[in-house]
Amino acid sequence: MNFQEQHCHFMKLALYQPDIPQNTGTIIRLAACLGVNVEIIEPCGFVWSETRMRRAGMDYIDRAAIVRHISWDAFQSAHSQRLILLTTKSDIPYTSFEFRRDDTLLLGRESAGVPQEVHDSADGRVTIPMAAGARSLNVALAAAMVLGEVLRQTEGFPKI
Repeated sequence: MNFQEQHCHFMKLALYQPDIPQNTGTIIRLAACLGVNVEIIEPCGFVWSETRMRRAGMDYIDRAAIVRHISWDAFQSAHSQRLILLTTKSDIPYTSFEFRRDDTLLLGRESAGVPQEVHDSADGRVTIPMAAGARSLNVALAAAMVLGEVLRQTEGFPKI
């Protein structure tokens, strides 16, 4: 059994047209370490290459369960889970949201978030409360914070 087959639940992190390979690599590493699948919704704002992603995600790229979709439409066609968008345009703190073990957390582009049609298609929208005047967190930090809460709520952390 390979590492990808050992992932213990159905939680997914979906990255909508990611712009920065280092953030994508960090999220892939996070997902690999916590047994979560990653879905990449293209086009990416960088050239996807094994070498570049190996550099950004270190050796964890081989341990990650990654699915790439050529477009938003392709992702929607293949996706059946509840979609929860991390956004600055929500009044619902992620700590107040009731997550499910099989949710997909959707992260927008670092430069622009997601377009309105993607925002509208989400089943839920959550935000990370921040200090007055702060715009947003790095996407990989936001993913880690919210994923940690999801795994806590659903008892989905890997067993020690």
